[in-house]
Amino acid sequence: MGDDIELLTPWQRPLRAQFPIITGHPELAYLDSAATAQKPQAVLDAVVTYLTTSNANAGRGSYPWANHTTALVEGVRERIKEFLDDPDPGRSAVHFTSGTSEGLRTIARDWLPGLLADGDEIVVPFADHQANLSPWLEAVRLLAREGIRIRVRELPYQAGSGDYDERALARVTGPRTRFVAATHVHHVHGSDMNVHRIRRVVGPDVPICLDAAQSVGHLPVSVRELDVDFVVFSGHKALAPPGTGAVWARGRRGPELRPGGWQGTPNTAGIAGLAAALDWLDAAGTDRIERWTVALAARLTDGLARMDSYEVLGCRASLDAASEVQRRRSIVTFRHRGISAHDLGFILYSHGFMVRSDGHCQAGAGPEDGSVRVSLHVYSTPEEVDGLLAALASLQ
Repeated sequence: MGDDIELLTPWQRPLRAQFPIITGHPELAYLDSAATAQKPQAVLDAVVTYLTTSNANAGRGSYPWANHTTALVEGVRERIKEFLDDPDPGRSAVHFTSGTSEGLRTIARDWLPGLLADGDEIVVPFADHQANLSPWLEAVRLLAREGIRIRVRELPYQAGSGDYDERALARVTGPRTRFVAATHVHHVHGSDMNVHRIRRVVGPDVPICLDAAQSVGHLPVSVRELDVDFVVFSGHKALAPPGTGAVWARGRRGPELRPGGWQGTPNTAGIAGLAAALDWLDAAGTDRIERWTVALAARLTDGLARMDSYEVLGCRASLDAASEVQRRRSIVTFRHRGISAHDLGFILYSHGFMVRSDGHCQAGAGPEDGSVRVSLHVYSTPEEVDGLLAALASLQ
């Protein structure tokens, strides 16, 4: 991992320089990119250029500005398919949302009920982000009001690694399994959840919905390889402006996704920024971004593993630098054994480190489950990680 940092530093430095909010605050280290990522100048420029040259409503006019906006929105749909390595873009669809939470709820509200009949079963995660649990439970409650009873099965986890347990999954799925919801990269543990294994268990016909909020923009995401039916992501976590996101729908298993209700004006400025973010990510290389953030996360977990005062959440084996277990992607979450997460967050900010310190919207988590989450992106540096470790060491 240290070799990757040395090899990639000449690549990373000029990219970091393209983030005005980062270079404008050299006294601060922004380590909360899982909550929202910062924006490169190219994205900011794209938003300003759109708003000052061709701002109009999409699909509601025939003059040049409106035509340009309509073409922009439709073009970005195709751009997302390309970015996700869609093998059959002619049969798939992309729907814009405000982010992952709205996208998952759209699927649960407008698509899932049409798939299910009385006595069917769905499998959903009970220890991932709340946004990937609540919508499915809400859909089940609404169907129950109509007399349609759906059994909810918990997507099982491995006790040691926190990864999904494919052997246990085989025991909870069966002929009435109609749908599986999963997460690509866990928002607390930083683990790639190896969702490709789910398809091997459930077979070729069960739709799989993937929460990709912590993977799109952080590492290569290929729907060709994952063989899932929905990919839902937030643009603002992938260097795009807030209020942008998308649902990619394969359109091969189950009914076609048709978001209900009147579709109003889309976030056209945000969509322009999302297009620029995807272009920026492609130019930088999501494979190199992944290598960089994995190396930084390993540097952090290796340092924390040497401090008795801290407990790192997730797979313990991944803390061993010689382990064959996968290292964390861009997220490392931990607790101090004597200082509350809330207080530790304030202390770290006093040293110039911006981290998240709470329950991280994890389903089933309570106030006692608070922890500090450090999340990295392309603009993060080894110097910031080393400075954070020094601050944490002073609190032992």
